[in-house]
Parts: sequence; structure tokens; C-alpha cells
Amino acid sequence: MNKITGANRRFSKALRGLATAGVVTITAVAALTASAHAQEQLTLKVGSEGAYPPYNFVKADGTVAGFEIDIANALCEELKAKCQIIVQDWDGMIPALQSGKLDVVISSMSITPARKEQVDFSNKYYNPAAAIAVPKDSDIKGTTKEDLAGKTVGVQSSTVHAVFSEQTYSDSTINNYGSSDEARMDMVAGRVDAVNDNIVSLIDWLKTPEGACCKLVGPVKANLEIHGPGVGVAIKKGREELVEKFNTAILAIRDNGKYKEINDKYFDFDIYGE
Repeated sequence: MNKITGANRRFSKALRGLATAGVVTITAVAALTASAHAQEQLTLKVGSEGAYPPYNFVKADGTVAGFEIDIANALCEELKAKCQIIVQDWDGMIPALQSGKLDVVISSMSITPARKEQVDFSNKYYNPAAAIAVPKDSDIKGTTKEDLAGKTVGVQSSTVHAVFSEQTYSDSTINNYGSSDEARMDMVAGRVDAVNDNIVSLIDWLKTPEGACCKLVGPVKANLEIHGPGVGVAIKKGREELVEKFNTAILAIRDNGKYKEINDKYFDFDIYGE
């Protein structure tokens, strides 16, 4: 009896040892897995035109700045993401997003039905108005089709302003340019009679020496189908989780005061709009 009892005790001890070793192994694996997940960080390549002040522009030292760059950094901080700002020509923005060169675009891209067929969008983070600028000695008095009949209107290609001008100003000649700056410079040079663009960007330009030649004649009447409900973060299709993360982050910076802090740095009104 004593021999059997002793053997049983030794067997039980061995089992306890194996069980303990198993728990230690499982615990160690769980700890390593948790550590690996903790070290994982969302990394995003963020596209910006870098040529659309005050929203985004390249400073003399080569760094990108502006309202949208500050918004991008605030959103990335909210997402606890590591973000790299990549300057990308406007015409190549959606192809760069679709090919994976960019993860998101934060560069005044309006949410429109046509674009939603190619990319997904977050909710808006600002809502721009469009306007018409003309030389100070121009006889153009307004922004209607009749006001601009027979005139040449400059627009940046692949923008809502280009689409709006083509559809609205059918009695005008529409000249497309690679950037807003090119359109404005042709107006300065007398090659176009007017420019259709974002009202805030135009006002900002009119304050510069180059823009001293010109004036604003007024905002254009918004067309929701063309202009959309506002500007959103553009995201490659199929990344629904990332869309929701940005929606949550936009709400968060609106609620915690960070959005207002950035807004007030650049504007004396709420750029978020209605």
C-alpha cells in the first residue's frame, strides 16, 4: 500500500509540474502576443497637393503646412497613427490612392457622387463655398451664366469648380489648368477674364502682391450634386474600418476643442460650415 501510495504521489507531482510548465508557456505566449500587438501602430501615407493656401502649401524650408496639414496631424494623433505627408499633384491624387501609393487624401477633395464611385470618404471636415474673382477693371458684375457669357473662365482641372463651370457657364470658354496658381497667373496676364475657385483660397490670394490686381465679384450658387456636402478624407475603397476611424476622429477633435484651435489659427469664421 505504501509503495502504491508513494508512486501515486510521485505521479501527481509530475502532473502538477507539467501543468505548471504548460501555464507558464501559455502565459509567456500570450504576453509576447500582447506585446507584439502593443507595438503595432497604424501607419498612413497622407496625400496633400501642397499648392492650395491656406489649406495646404509648401514653406520655404520644404515642409508642408496649412489648415489641412494641422487637421491631418490632429486626426493622426487622435488615431494614434504614424502619418507621413506626401505631396502629390492634384490630377494624380485618386490614381495614387487607388494604387496604394497613398492611404488617404486630406487635400480639399469635395465629396461628390462621381468621386464616390472611385474612392470612399469620411464625413466632411470642412465645407467650402466657391466664388468668382476678376481683374479690378473688369466689367463682370456677378457670377451667373449671363454675367460670364462670352468670357473666358479659368479653373483647376479635375475639381468641382471645373465641373461646375463646364455645366453652368455654357456660353463661356472654360480653360483648365494643372493648378489654381496657373489659372490665377493667366488672369493676371490677361489670358482669362475670371477664375472660379474656393472662396477662402481666393480671398487669401487677393491679399498677396500677385492678387492685388483682382477682386471678388461674389460666391457662386452651390449645386449639391456638383459641389457635394463638403470636403472629406478620401480613402481607398474597401477600407471601411479606416473610414469609421476617421469619422470618429473628426467628431473627437470637434468635441475636444482641437478643431476650433486650428480653425481660429487660419480663419475668423467656422470653416466647418452648416
